[in-house]
Amino acid sequence: MSTEAQTMSLVAFTVVVTLTLLLCVMTGPDRDDLDEFYTGYGGLSPLRNGLAIAGDYISAATVLGTGGVIALLGYDGVVLALSTALSLTLLMFLLAEPLRNAGRFTMGDVMARRMPGRAVRIAACTATIAALLPLMLVQLAGAGDLLAFILGFSSDGLKTACIVALGALMISYAAIGGMKGTALIQILKIVMLLGSGAVVAVLILRRFDWDPGALLAAAEDGSGAGPAFLRSGLQFAHSPNPRLDMISSELTVVLGGAALPHVTMRMYTARSARDIRRSMSWAVSSVALFVLVITVVGFGATALLGRATIAKDDPQGNTAYLLGSRAAFGADTSTVETLVFTTVTTALFLTLLASVAGMILACANSLAHDVFAQGRRTPSPRREMTLARASALAIGVPAILLAVLVKDHNLQPLATLSFCLGASALAPALVYSLFWRRYTRTGLLCTLLGGTLGSLVLMTGTNLVSGGPGAAFPNHDFNWFPFTTTGLVSIPLGFLLGWLGTRFTGRAAAEEHRRQYEAVEGWILAGAARRGK
Repeated sequence: MSTEAQTMSLVAFTVVVTLTLLLCVMTGPDRDDLDEFYTGYGGLSPLRNGLAIAGDYISAATVLGTGGVIALLGYDGVVLALSTALSLTLLMFLLAEPLRNAGRFTMGDVMARRMPGRAVRIAACTATIAALLPLMLVQLAGAGDLLAFILGFSSDGLKTACIVALGALMISYAAIGGMKGTALIQILKIVMLLGSGAVVAVLILRRFDWDPGALLAAAEDGSGAGPAFLRSGLQFAHSPNPRLDMISSELTVVLGGAALPHVTMRMYTARSARDIRRSMSWAVSSVALFVLVITVVGFGATALLGRATIAKDDPQGNTAYLLGSRAAFGADTSTVETLVFTTVTTALFLTLLASVAGMILACANSLAHDVFAQGRRTPSPRREMTLARASALAIGVPAILLAVLVKDHNLQPLATLSFCLGASALAPALVYSLFWRRYTRTGLLCTLLGGTLGSLVLMTGTNLVSGGPGAAFPNHDFNWFPFTTTGLVSIPLGFLLGWLGTRFTGRAAAEEHRRQYEAVEGWILAGAARRGK
């Protein structure tokens, strides 16, 4: 990047940090108003809530990782991007309204609606943190590399300082702004990300005379892979079972993305079922536009620069989105074009900040509300608010330290693990809790804990962890699992454990759980009564 672009980016980052912190302070809740902190009183319109949902859903790992897969692997990357959109569509049609009806503040509220008890809430909190912590580490660790690329420095110490400073900033967003503050940041992020991305996509198409076929042909030539670049199978070409590996990967993304807690928490902020339907319509539309934009930019990066150049800069392709955006302007850039590229880098910077802030908020809310506030003595609203803000610190500080430790490793296994945990533990637990009358507390605990442990164990044997040059531990080989993701085994395992746990529950307890569900069934499925605690 030129010195002018680096200076403009640094100024833009400073302005964004100042503005977003000011927004959090101005919109932050009172010290004793739990509903405002946890849900923002449902004060967002469907449009704004939908944009906030899309902002939470599209993380920096999604932008950089998916863009890289498209640029390096072509067709398989497009399928991954489409799976991302399909996941949110699944959430819209299957889970959004029941989650809104059953939940109040956290995923623990959803599950405790029909199965009250501290054990259920603690298990829900554990699964929430386990699913989101790996994704937080990916984005925090990636923050240093992204700023190094944009601002042109390479010092390891500066990268570490960036991780620590950005982590502290993200904790502040969650602790000060609460749900409404982070929602406004997500809205700003998604508008900037889609707006700047659309401009870059238009510029790339203009370079190919508005002919998508010419763009694809040039990308195929630049890939060095020939016709295979535009066909299925390149991503898993070295897998023992390429077709099954791809099915496992896409199934994990579709189910896992729909159940991640920082996305589902936005369901509790809608005032009515009609509002959540309209919010999800805006969210799905925004994500669909993002898929179109990142597809054009990813193929454009390969067409204009070549696959070898992208892989040389980053073997995982995480800089492909930025490289493609910069290449769209050509060799000589005007001040206006530099300003547009600065907007792109600022949007990515804001995406990092907003994504991790939302995840910290989801974990902190669950820790405060499901664990600390459920003891023998119910704390006052002011004390619970203090607990929630302290929980943001308790989650954020270890995340920063872990991110510093893992920043020099391949982080793809961590991102994959988050989706595997969402698909294998949280998705089965939500589906059973919301729709199966016979489901019991034992079944729920088996689903959450068994699905989580099963995914963790299976992930250690994948080729993302060891057994290859691109693995997290390239000098070791304990690769015993035949697939890249665990979904094909761990998802059925999560559902099976929930069914077995329910079947082995005593008859009297099973009948009691069934009566409890029937008492709230109308609330969950149709919103037939006013939501309570």
